[in-house]
Amino acid sequence: MDGNGRWATRRGLPRSAGHAAGVAAVLGCVDAALDLGVRWLTLFVFSTENWSRPSPEVAAIMRLNAEAIRQYGELLLARGVRVRYMGVEDARIPPEVLNEIIAIERVTAANTRLTVTLAFNHGGRSELVNAVRAIVRAQVSPDDITEQLLGEFTQYPDMPDVDLLIRTSGEHRISNFMLWRVAYAELMFVDTLWPDFTGAHLTEAVRRYQRRCRRYGAVGDLPGEQQDDGEGQWDAQEERVEPVQQPTEAG
Repeated sequence: MDGNGRWATRRGLPRSAGHAAGVAAVLGCVDAALDLGVRWLTLFVFSTENWSRPSPEVAAIMRLNAEAIRQYGELLLARGVRVRYMGVEDARIPPEVLNEIIAIERVTAANTRLTVTLAFNHGGRSELVNAVRAIVRAQVSPDDITEQLLGEFTQYPDMPDVDLLIRTSGEHRISNFMLWRVAYAELMFVDTLWPDFTGAHLTEAVRRYQRRCRRYGAVGDLPGEQQDDGEGQWDAQEERVEPVQQPTEAG
């Protein structure tokens, strides 16, 4: 969800206006994910590094987060969406925001159609550090530590690895996002700023993802393989995309 501030600046608006527009873009992507049969959608809302931004901007992001839950909570519940927050506890998060987070997680907990994970005060490195600390506290023998076991000590062990990671705004980096789960993710970097990123853009991204061949370290191209770098600005045209046939994680 990158590019909110630049979107506002280009329009002569305060950065907070960009974040508000970014919130409005979320619902379109959720609807597209539902239509596509995507089972897991993760949105990077606020990173552990974002606290270094100007305090008025941070306050606006916190306020908008709480307002968005109140505005869209019932709608997400009705559409079968489970909402979860992924991130570290922090005393700087306003109680109002924490209360809204707890409420939306509770009321949508039984939904199974789509899990929307909001990475809020999230950092991939901090998640790994917390997992290691938990393993040490559990007094696990070093010889028993495996990749599978480490994954079980992350915040949400049931969350699958990321299949497709989309970075908006033209930046070519993953910015400490879900480091444990993006090892084999397909990466797409697009110029579109997040407030302009629509459900049609997500549909196009999934279409391009479906054309890729994921080899997981194997050698050689498969016959008829098509590759798409997913970069730049592309048309978000409404066209047929095959429904996802298995749980897919889009970040």
